[in-house]
Amino acid sequence: YYTPKSIAQVIAKILVDESVQNVEVCDPTAGSGTLLMAIAHEIGEDKCTIYSQDLTQKSVKLLRLNLILNGLTHSLPNIKQADLLEFPQFLNDSKNNLRQFDFIVSNPPFKTDFSATHEKCTSDSYVRIINGKEQARFFAGVPNIPNKDKDKMAIYLLVIQHILYSLKDNGKAGIVVPTKFLDWTDKIATGIRQYLIDNKWLKAVVSMPSNVFANTGTSVSVIFIDKSNKHEDVVMLDASKLGRQESIKINNKSVKKTILEKKDLDYIIDAICNRKIDDNLVIKDTETISKKKYSLVAGQYFDIKVERVNWTEEEFKERMSNYDIELRKLFAESHALEEQILKDIGELK
Repeated sequence: YYTPKSIAQVIAKILVDESVQNVEVCDPTAGSGTLLMAIAHEIGEDKCTIYSQDLTQKSVKLLRLNLILNGLTHSLPNIKQADLLEFPQFLNDSKNNLRQFDFIVSNPPFKTDFSATHEKCTSDSYVRIINGKEQARFFAGVPNIPNKDKDKMAIYLLVIQHILYSLKDNGKAGIVVPTKFLDWTDKIATGIRQYLIDNKWLKAVVSMPSNVFANTGTSVSVIFIDKSNKHEDVVMLDASKLGRQESIKINNKSVKKTILEKKDLDYIIDAICNRKIDDNLVIKDTETISKKKYSLVAGQYFDIKVERVNWTEEEFKERMSNYDIELRKLFAESHALEEQILKDIGELK
């Protein structure tokens, strides 16, 4: 489930919209580090420090190699192998709470069995004051353990909450989510969207084309969080029609993949950064979004365009007459076909 470089580039360029110095960047589910490398390059490798953790030893080794190859050796001690839910690795300087970061990027696993750590999640003790109120790390809740299909537990809902908890007051984040999340009526998903909208932290949402991840059919979107400003409205872009499709082979099996070309990437970045409203982009205020049950699906907010044509009375009568003649012709053909079918059935022996 590797993040395409095109998605990583879009996230990096939208998040890093101004020059920054000495910032800390984290990916709590880093994998081999595609997202981290893209944003580090955008910031400048000498201007940022990388933090990450991942569950698998293989991913951690690949990420460390990536750091060496990309001029980020100063961040090697910050690459950890551990379960994010049960053992978050990075603490603040006082060692009494989780560390907070300037930038967070993540393409979390969408579904997996985390029943073994479920109890630890429900009893998680991390709490901090945000906007004058106590906020737990998993403030919106922890998904229940299902009776079957435990491997389909929505772990990404916990990762999103962890990211919100781990962002500085002026921090920014780009998170890949299943497009289903944008209007899912699940209590936890709705609670997260409401939290983002009510706190005015959500900057933008981009719905990506299908098959942009070659090895999964899940449609994905990217949500952009910006705590540095109060966002009275949200930019929503439906980019699902962009790109071109080609067939590639994965494990000797031919699959379709959507390729986002440079012009597609430039369009997405320009549309979000410059808020260019067109047939694919809409900007809605937070109050309107709250009335739509916090739905973040761009299509739900597009105006319905009805083409109107003015006819004279004579033109209208002529069209109606033509419709009448055409329909009588079709009805006659249909009746003849029915008679032929009955005749043929009668001749069957």
